[in-house]
Amino acid sequence: MLLQPNHHHNPFPFFCVDSAFSEDQCAVLEGLFLQTNDWQHRDGEFYRCSLCDTTKHIPASFQAKILARMREITRLPLDSRIAVTAQRMLPGHVIGIHSDRPLLGYEAVRLVVQINKNWQPEHGGVLELFSSPDSKAVFRVNPEYNKAFGFPLHADSYHGVTEVSQPRQTVVFNFWHIANTPELAAYVQALFANLHFSELPAALNPIASAAESTLPEDTTFRAGTAAIALHRLGYDEATIVTGYRHSAGLAFCDTGDAETDAAVLLADWMAYLHRDSFNLVRWNILRNKLHGIETAPRLLSAWQLCLPKWRESQ
Repeated sequence: MLLQPNHHHNPFPFFCVDSAFSEDQCAVLEGLFLQTNDWQHRDGEFYRCSLCDTTKHIPASFQAKILARMREITRLPLDSRIAVTAQRMLPGHVIGIHSDRPLLGYEAVRLVVQINKNWQPEHGGVLELFSSPDSKAVFRVNPEYNKAFGFPLHADSYHGVTEVSQPRQTVVFNFWHIANTPELAAYVQALFANLHFSELPAALNPIASAAESTLPEDTTFRAGTAAIALHRLGYDEATIVTGYRHSAGLAFCDTGDAETDAAVLLADWMAYLHRDSFNLVRWNILRNKLHGIETAPRLLSAWQLCLPKWRESQ
């Protein structure tokens, strides 16, 4: 399964496998397209295809093997959940250029397996990779039978599929990073529910007003959101002000108090997730900064969801 992956780094990190699965495993994947119900049809100008959630039709042993193999190939701490989607494109269907950046709680890694016997170049349906939404294709992956393409999702992973002249069948496996789960999304959304900056302490007002007159709105909004997190987690005015200044880039958080610094860094990260998307580089920086620090009781839930413990064998 997924032996001898060929890794690439341009225009973004990805890998390809020419013969991804055994005959028996391919037969399981082909059988997914025999489902006649629950197909969702997308017929927009940008995205035209039909999708069907087929996760329950993949044997548990198959899911376990592919999860273990994807952890090995990507070297990422992938959560145990998997979602599998059958995708069918019919003549005239096309998928425009997009990046599928991993929003809060969304999947972070994808494996695309082609199930198209007797494919010919004139059939179309080529997966194209781009360095930007406006560039020409940098790399192309033909939809040949049993060929797999895998990649971590991020803001710059631009790709699309050319128009097809013959039916195209693809099975897509979706994987979650352990630090961007639906459980984390629920926690962050609850933390920032009914967000009103008026609940912040008055001591922050002159600092926020000065920042808003010189800094971009996105920056000050995220700083205010981080301050809200600290306020709702029960921290005092000084910590809230420190958190705002850190998130706005006005000062580095280095108070000398381990809990204060951890609270500010976690609040900043959750504010970033709430406003933007999961960023693996930023997450690794956060993990390294908080490595070895004892978890404070009021940060326990946030800490366990943002920085879950990981065992290679899990």
